[in-house]
Amino acid sequence: MAASRKGARPDLSDRVVAALASVASAGARICVGYSGGLDSSVLLHLLAEARDRLGGPLSAIHVHHGLSAHADAWSRHCASVCAGLGVPLTVRHVSVRPAGEGIEAAARAARYRVFEELDADVLALAHHRDDQAETVLLQLLRGAGPWGLAAMPPVRRLGASGPLLARPLLVATREEIGAWARGRGLAWIDDDSNADLDLARNAARLRVLPALTAHFPHAGARLADAAGQFAETARLLDALAGIDAVGGELSVSRLAALPAERARNLLRWHLDRAGVAVRRASLREALRQVLTARVDAGPGIEFDSDAGRLVLRRYRDRLVLEPATTVSPTGRIWRGEAELALDGIGCLRFENVSGGGLRLCPGATRVAFRRGGESLRLAANRPARALKDLLREAAVPPWRRGRLPLLYNGDRLAWVAGLGADVSARAGPGENGWRVLWREDAPTPLKASPPGR
Repeated sequence: MAASRKGARPDLSDRVVAALASVASAGARICVGYSGGLDSSVLLHLLAEARDRLGGPLSAIHVHHGLSAHADAWSRHCASVCAGLGVPLTVRHVSVRPAGEGIEAAARAARYRVFEELDADVLALAHHRDDQAETVLLQLLRGAGPWGLAAMPPVRRLGASGPLLARPLLVATREEIGAWARGRGLAWIDDDSNADLDLARNAARLRVLPALTAHFPHAGARLADAAGQFAETARLLDALAGIDAVGGELSVSRLAALPAERARNLLRWHLDRAGVAVRRASLREALRQVLTARVDAGPGIEFDSDAGRLVLRRYRDRLVLEPATTVSPTGRIWRGEAELALDGIGCLRFENVSGGGLRLCPGATRVAFRRGGESLRLAANRPARALKDLLREAAVPPWRRGRLPLLYNGDRLAWVAGLGADVSARAGPGENGWRVLWREDAPTPLKASPPGR
């Protein structure tokens, strides 16, 4: 580390290297997210100067969004700078298509899809302390809870197997970064969209925070510091939910036994692990509905998630989260395939076995779905029983009963997914038969699992 006066703050290079060294192993492959702007230019030059101290290969990634008439020129600038520094650069072109969100959010989503696929150990991004303050302020105005107000974590994993995302410049202010760049005569890109006050972040940076700072000089620092406090609160709430979970599945009785605040926190925790971000008012209403609905009512509460629209349902004491879109199942003829996919529902698998299984005839066996009035005889010493009664006793939720495949030999019901075969369709000891396995596409009841976001 460079020498410094006693009591003086370490210089920017030392702080950035220390921040990276605290999260990355020695010799880690580091890739800089390089837009060509001031902040990422400083980060790139800082790390290029510190290559010997970091000990691993350094590269850069530039995402070409195609949103500006200058995008090609920006890519050329980045290539020229990286060539001068001896840093390998990858340029990735993306297509930005807003789907309900704004152009900023769509561009960010496209960028992060590229980042998740990087062949690197660490992706270093150039967000700084003032960016953090802006994020906290915007999240406050959006009504976010502690998880949103925690803003940008200094480090997190990208996806299930992507690189570690690190933000080593969170230790620095915009003013420090600008002074460092000017002191070294750096050239960088000024994106004209950064002056567009119709964009919320630009308005916060150019209008709101300067007004706050005029009256409260340390507003930016206080807001950035608050992100760490909110992150700690969020971790404690998650830990409490883990204690309250008591087992895997989320049950109505467990929610009802907890104080309201802890019940909401537990429901939020489970939903979050399914990729559902829910606001406080919606969470209150969801909890009210699942606790007050009749046992057999099966209320459906819809949420947006990372995987699309999902619906939360109650059946008896269980809560189940499933895709909100439903597929109307249609019948099929089984012609001997090892697997028969039923689009949007699941897949039937057929295995030939000796001395057991089902008597089925390829080309004459058909897949159908409930219409009402079906019956099934599951044991030789018992009479046939109504299928609706068997499904109810097997605790199959009402909304799933119409999605279970039924196999018919001619007009005779031979097998029902989840229940088994009619005695008349079972192959005898010396016969060849078919073992049928059913894999349903619908999610299972909400269970505690590692966060997916």
